[in-house]
Amino acid sequence: MYRLLEILPGTLVWITLIGMVLASVYAPAGAAIFIILFDTYWLLRTATLSSYLIFTFRKMRENLKINWLEKTKEIEGWERVYHLVLLPMYKEPYELVRETFNSLLKGDYPKEKIIIVLGTEERAGEEALMVAKRIEQEYGGKFHDFLVTSHPFNLEGEIPGKGSNQAWMAKEVKREIIDKENLDYEDILVSVFDVDTQVYPGYFGRLTHAFLTTEDRQHTSYQPIPLFNNNIFEAPVFARVVSLSATFYQMMQQARPENLATFSSHSMPFKALVEIGFWHKNVVSEDSRIFWQCYLHYNSNWRVIPLAYPVSMDANVAAGFWRSMRNVYKQQRRWAWGSENIAYVITSFIKNKEIKLRKKLYWTFHKLDSFYSWATASILIFALGWLPLLLGGSEFNQSVLSYNLPAITQNVMGLAMLGILLSAILGVILLPPKPEWFKPHHYLLYLIQWILLPVTMILLGGLPAIDAQTRLMLGGRFRLGYWVTPKRR
Repeated sequence: MYRLLEILPGTLVWITLIGMVLASVYAPAGAAIFIILFDTYWLLRTATLSSYLIFTFRKMRENLKINWLEKTKEIEGWERVYHLVLLPMYKEPYELVRETFNSLLKGDYPKEKIIIVLGTEERAGEEALMVAKRIEQEYGGKFHDFLVTSHPFNLEGEIPGKGSNQAWMAKEVKREIIDKENLDYEDILVSVFDVDTQVYPGYFGRLTHAFLTTEDRQHTSYQPIPLFNNNIFEAPVFARVVSLSATFYQMMQQARPENLATFSSHSMPFKALVEIGFWHKNVVSEDSRIFWQCYLHYNSNWRVIPLAYPVSMDANVAAGFWRSMRNVYKQQRRWAWGSENIAYVITSFIKNKEIKLRKKLYWTFHKLDSFYSWATASILIFALGWLPLLLGGSEFNQSVLSYNLPAITQNVMGLAMLGILLSAILGVILLPPKPEWFKPHHYLLYLIQWILLPVTMILLGGLPAIDAQTRLMLGGRFRLGYWVTPKRR
């Protein structure tokens, strides 16, 4: 059953794509009606998602103006909270890691309440360990504790990557620091950050306040908004659009916490992490899998609280345009490999008799719909609307429906472009401090770049998702391992 459920997402995608072609040949009128209804549905969905985006954007701007540390200090017992920050790294350069630690030092939260673990990979070689040791020498004495770990290579049952490294780091810091100092697990919040993640000065104050004011806080994850803009001015235009689109999607998700799972940088209680046995070490999509581990272990008594507060991360930039495009594609494919969780979740739902059926059905539909839409929606909207006209034959092309199909789809998509305009405006507002070379006319260029969104949605959105789900469907040698996104300065 597990293997059949791995095959399911890719099967649904290919049935849709092949079915659309066949329908355009043998039932062009039905295909045309489907396209019109599908475009209309996505117009309504775009309007809804745009309202979510505006809501979260406003909430984030409000939260950035609040002194969260002062609000946190009004809560009794706040000083007992420790922050354990896990920073897994591979071959990132010293300059990039230093920027991350500088942002930690600029934060207003008491540094004596922050424990740092910088986790290297043995397979990254001696140079990576030297970078970590150099960082430890410069910053080690500025926090409560600082630990450098080296994750061994080729441990049995592991996929080399972020998840297995994080599990190693958490076990090491538990043994070397937390247990030796007899720290209370319930007072420790674990924040898992990519090593390029830069926190805003008030981030840990915001996180602590959310933790202390959340009901049943020991069964909750805390999710910031990832702004992929550390190096946005260095990114090629397609990479910029993809990075900002990923940010906007996560902002939309924050407005509907009932659908929210953990993604990339996030936080959770250390007690829960210990109780579930840390991260699974044989998966690629460890950031979302940890949510499902907790959800299933605690029989659905687990949720994600949106912080509506940002952390800043790198856009995908490599040496040269085409290398950057290749890396963007591979990163999107790795994210889309999260469809591996569908089989894990459904089979676990079948075994678990404590979770209510309505919750199982809700999450099953939501997961299937998310990955199915990721792979098919952009292609159906922007690429296949013309198929009935091309393949439907002369009889269909002489019909009234054939005549009106282009006009209807054009009008619907024209209205949907308002969502793209909103993205363009917010994309400019969210730009970090401008470099000296940035002139007034660059604002116009950063607005116009969004006309590329339909292209990026297909080439760097839909296709990587189809690639990932097809590989999962085929299995064997086609399965993906963990691909580390190269970072550079």
